[in-house]
Amino acid sequence: MEKTKKFFARHWVDILVIAALAAIIVLIAANVYTEFRFAKKWDIFYNYFITNNGYRRLITGMKNTAIIAVLGLLIGILIGTLIAVIKVIPPYKKLTRYAHKVCTFYVALFRGTPIVVQLLVGYYILFPLMRLSMPPVNACVIIFGLNSGAYISEIMRGGINSVDPGQLEAARALGLPFSTSMLKVVVPQAIKNILPTMGNEFIALIKETAVVGYVGAVDITNAFQYQGSNSYEYMMPYLVMALIYIVIVAIIAGLIKLMERRLARSDRHA
Repeated sequence: MEKTKKFFARHWVDILVIAALAAIIVLIAANVYTEFRFAKKWDIFYNYFITNNGYRRLITGMKNTAIIAVLGLLIGILIGTLIAVIKVIPPYKKLTRYAHKVCTFYVALFRGTPIVVQLLVGYYILFPLMRLSMPPVNACVIIFGLNSGAYISEIMRGGINSVDPGQLEAARALGLPFSTSMLKVVVPQAIKNILPTMGNEFIALIKETAVVGYVGAVDITNAFQYQGSNSYEYMMPYLVMALIYIVIVAIIAGLIKLMERRLARSDRHA
């Protein structure tokens, strides 16, 4: 009892401030609820989402979002690893110098333009010029993979530079070629160092898929935009859409933190 009294005596100002803020938040929430007629808006959203099978479009959108983000990341890892290895090779030969310039141009091109511009130019201009016809989701996978490769190349290059140079020297001393030494000795260690950063890149891809509706692909954002335009009610669809993105990103961020802890634990045991 005395501890409780001492606590209140010491923190009574903080308690009053917190109580006042809570009361203000409740009053604002009640006013917003009444002013914007949340109950009616929720009924419209719920009826369209359930009765008119709006959830089916959302399921399709979530599936497409996962496909674009996962496959785009895998393509980006392949391209990014190749570019990173090329850029760390000493430019002694003419072919290597040309490869460096090509990789530098590629990275500058995809990092210097917005993903939505790349998507529109690729889908509506470059693919038709190359006589390529494919579903929007497939086109998005390719373009997102190319975009991700530019960013992952810099991430991978930083991971390779973080590996002790003695690892490469030891592999070369054992008679392994430079390419084999990089791919089998240095790159695996670099990937371990950059795994958390790769997780952040995956989160970025998930959020960037919100623009695939520009080329007719159905994703999470497109599903809720479709519902809003058909029900003439945008508030609840957009609030639910934001909540879904927050939950997805929070789950992935939690998995990344778990992975970081396990990696740190394995490093301590090593």
